Amino acid sequence: MQFLENPYRGQGIDVGLGSVPSPSINSNAPRALLERCPVHHATPMVRALGLHIKDERGRMGLGSFKALGAAYVIAHEAQQGSLEGRVYVTASAGNHGMSVAAGAKVFGAKAVIYLAKTVPSEFADRLREKGADVVIEGDDYEASMAGALKAAKDNEWTLLSDSSWDGYFDLPHRLMEGYLAMAAECTEQMEQPTHIFLQAGVGGLAGACAALFRDVWGNGPKITVVEPEFAPAIFDSIKAGAFVSSTGAVSDMGRLDCKEASLIALKGLSRDADACVLISETEAADVLPKLAEQGLASSTSGAAGIAAALLSDLPSDAKVLCILSEGA
Repeated sequence: MQFLENPYRGQGIDVGLGSVPSPSINSNAPRALLERCPVHHATPMVRALGLHIKDERGRMGLGSFKALGAAYVIAHEAQQGSLEGRVYVTASAGNHGMSVAAGAKVFGAKAVIYLAKTVPSEFADRLREKGADVVIEGDDYEASMAGALKAAKDNEWTLLSDSSWDGYFDLPHRLMEGYLAMAAECTEQMEQPTHIFLQAGVGGLAGACAALFRDVWGNGPKITVVEPEFAPAIFDSIKAGAFVSSTGAVSDMGRLDCKEASLIALKGLSRDADACVLISETEAADVLPKLAEQGLASSTSGAAGIAAALLSDLPSDAKVLCILSEGA
């Protein structure tokens, strides 16, 4: 496991991020909409392996925390008027696409999801069951995103990405706001932790949660961002002091295998995170049998934060929060 202390803690990276919005801390907005959703309920906080684990595997029947993101954006837009004839298009490594598909189906819109060839076929099948059109494009997430961007432009569809870049902030900012419902539940389900481990792909979950945790718990908890060593998007950018694209082989942590960070997430995490760590494929896989024995079966993506926590040299009285972000 590779470790990097964040030298920008408290102020954040300024280079190239001046016009980028910081993550929202308005958890009341998504929670107000969720109260009107018949399948919504708070997910549990469980104790296992000496950790406090927020179990997101049952979130709204979609299998991951991503249910709170894109579907929240679509629900918010549906409040402004009918979405009949509207097409939302995105690239996904699986779970984000499920949220887009579910939200579009509920509110009368259409979803088109671009997947890379490396995404398991089970995700494509689940997306089609939700009524989405699935397009297989390229060998990695970046290639599928390029396909989604082109389709949005060519067809005048609405691009609904869970990442953000120059000129594309409004929808991903609201999408990250949706994740605050989960973070707010954490603050109600446990006392202030001493350590928090948050896995990151483009950084949406980590950026949203870290922002709210700082707002509620202040500077007390030590927040660590966890990424695959093959996809060090946040790690490399903080090391460089500016946004940079990372490189690496394809990681088995597929939902975390993102080579470029969301600018909104990077701005927030460079301010709110104390450290970043990179874990290997083996280190991520080794935790899965331990979790399965506890009835917490997950994937290497979903359990990456837990893997890093167990690998860390923490004091015996540490109170550690991790998020089990998806099922097996």
